[in-house]
Amino acid sequence: MNWPARNSSVETHGATAFYETVAAWKWRERDSLAKQEILNGNYPSFLKKFVNVHTSITDSITGKIISAYYFVSPDYLSLGTDDDWARIPLTPMAAQVIADSFHCFLPTRKMVNDIYEQSIVKLAPVPMYAFRDSSVTMWQHHLIIEGQRKGRKGLISGIKKDVVLSGKLIHDAKPNHEAIYGWHKLDGKPIQPLYTGHINWWVDYSHGIRLVYRTIWVNGKPMDYTLVFRDPVLQKLLSDEEWNDFERY
Repeated sequence: MNWPARNSSVETHGATAFYETVAAWKWRERDSLAKQEILNGNYPSFLKKFVNVHTSITDSITGKIISAYYFVSPDYLSLGTDDDWARIPLTPMAAQVIADSFHCFLPTRKMVNDIYEQSIVKLAPVPMYAFRDSSVTMWQHHLIIEGQRKGRKGLISGIKKDVVLSGKLIHDAKPNHEAIYGWHKLDGKPIQPLYTGHINWWVDYSHGIRLVYRTIWVNGKPMDYTLVFRDPVLQKLLSDEEWNDFERY
């Protein structure tokens, strides 16, 4: 992983100070500062400990089982120190810059489902209804999640809608939109079906950025995720969609 070290020569914020700073800011300014902070190494150290997720398919031609695994961040993208951190919703544009810098990519709908199934900590979604796109609501939602989590550690799911990769963004002719999916309830059913109706600058408290390391191990062989996407058989390891030609924002 290409995680940048915390840059001591650049002023960064703990999560409390960050959210106080951006409390009245619009999405563009908040997005820019959050991206800058994370690229300067201002994130909690536990995010570095990626978790192994397994998947497999049966080749319809040969009948053989193809197994694969990949590594995902244990929680959604966050900023701040180990003692003062918080999850931060971002636009897909900012998320892509960070993912590129860390040699990562964003998940698909199928991957979000697989991650949920293999998560250790599964929490019930907590919808909020007022000022959904405000920084204050984002901060409050983080605190609510932490109250639910009660210090439990491990791969966590059910707390956010994922910003995902989806071929619908191309084939539904929505080039300036984003795809979101997930927010699984405790019965395993997602609140949010795959949705591409939001313009790509829309960010609200319920969105989360899950990083996936871009090397996929297929039957023990390392492959870049783009090569897996482009293989007519192997792509089913990572996606359950008809089209898999949207690889990045």
